[in-house]
Amino acid sequence: MKVATIQLSVVENDKDATLKKASIAIKQCSDADLIILPEIWNIGFMSFDRYVSEAEDVNGPTMTMLKTLAQQIGAFLHTGSFVEKENDQYFNTSFLLSPDGEILAKYRKLHLFGYNSEESQLLTSGEAPVVVKTPFGSIGMATCFDLRFPELFRAMVDMGAQIFLVSSAWPYPRIEPWIMFNRVRALENQSFLISANSAGINRGIQFAGHSMVVDPWGTVVAGAGDEEGIVQTQIDPQKVQQAREAFPALAGRRAF
Repeated sequence: MKVATIQLSVVENDKDATLKKASIAIKQCSDADLIILPEIWNIGFMSFDRYVSEAEDVNGPTMTMLKTLAQQIGAFLHTGSFVEKENDQYFNTSFLLSPDGEILAKYRKLHLFGYNSEESQLLTSGEAPVVVKTPFGSIGMATCFDLRFPELFRAMVDMGAQIFLVSSAWPYPRIEPWIMFNRVRALENQSFLISANSAGINRGIQFAGHSMVVDPWGTVVAGAGDEEGIVQTQIDPQKVQQAREAFPALAGRRAF
C-alpha cells in the first residue's frame, strides 16, 4: 500500500490559489493508494477572521475539487479538514473519500483548541469517534489537538482501527510534543499512524511540519522536515496484526 502525506502551506488570504496549489500536489501523488492533507489547509488554521465567511458544505469548492481529484487519481483521499457549515453551526470537519469520489466517512474534530486560539469559540465540537472499514483495514480519523487525548485513540482501537489518519496545523514551538504524540499514539495502540501537518506561516504563526508515517512499533518509517512537500512511502497493513500477535500488549488491558 503506497501512502502520501501532503505537507502544505496556505497562500495567505487567497483561497483559490491555495486550492490550486493543493490540486497540483495531489496530482503528483497519482500512484498513491491513500493521500492525506492537513488541517484547515484551504484558508489556514490561524485565519479565525475567515472561518465564518469561508465556511463550506459538502457541495462547496473544496469538496468539489477533492471529489474530482479522487476520481481522477483513483485513490482514497483524506480531505484534511475545513470549516464546515451546517445550519447555524460550524465544525472542523474532515472526510475520507473513495477512489470513486464518494464520501466514506465524516469526522468532526472532538477536541477544539482554546490556547491562543479562537477555534473553541467559533466552532462546535464533534460528538463521536469515527472508524471506517477499507480494503486496507479499518481507519480511524483524528485532527491535531486530538493527539493529546489517548482515550480517543484507544476508543478507535476498540472500534477496530488499525490505521490512524491525523490532519493537523501544529505550530512550531511545540514540535517535540508533536513528534512524541505521533509515535506514542501509534506505539501504544499497535497501529500505523499517518499524519499531515501544515507548513509555512499563517497569520504570523509558523507551523511545525514534520508530517510522518509511524509503524505499529512506534518507528517513524518516513517523514518530512519543516518545508512544504510530499512524503510518500509503502506500508504493509498486515504488520498491525503481526505486531499485535508478536507482542500482545493490547490483550493485557484490564477494566478498572
